[in-house]
Amino acid sequence: MAAASYMRLELVPVPVSDVDRAKTFYADKLGFNVDHDTQASDTMRVVQLTPPGSACSIVIGTGLGEISDMKSGTVKGLHLVVADIEATRTALVERGVEIGDIIVYPRDVKFARFHDPDGNLWLLQEIPPNL
Repeated sequence: MAAASYMRLELVPVPVSDVDRAKTFYADKLGFNVDHDTQASDTMRVVQLTPPGSACSIVIGTGLGEISDMKSGTVKGLHLVVADIEATRTALVERGVEIGDIIVYPRDVKFARFHDPDGNLWLLQEIPPNL
């Protein structure tokens, strides 16, 4: 593929109503790294967080134009792919994350659902190595 057409998804906006509450949830409960928390002006704040081992981050904040205009809780179906869903689920439950039971689909693909404090839907996903 030519260099001009090479693209990587590296940042996904997640709309939240309370930046501090969301930052605490993602950092303390999910274990995301806080890459930066920048107060660019009185009305603009940018918080970028990255899940452990991921090349893609999320951004939350205020004063981000159309991103800030998104209704909080409307992002549905972001996947966190893990090697061991049972161990990851247990660790998140121990940190206070309310997470659903593990659902096993054909070919042993496994999912577990949870929401952030605003209702954005996330899924843990485990794909067996033979797929």
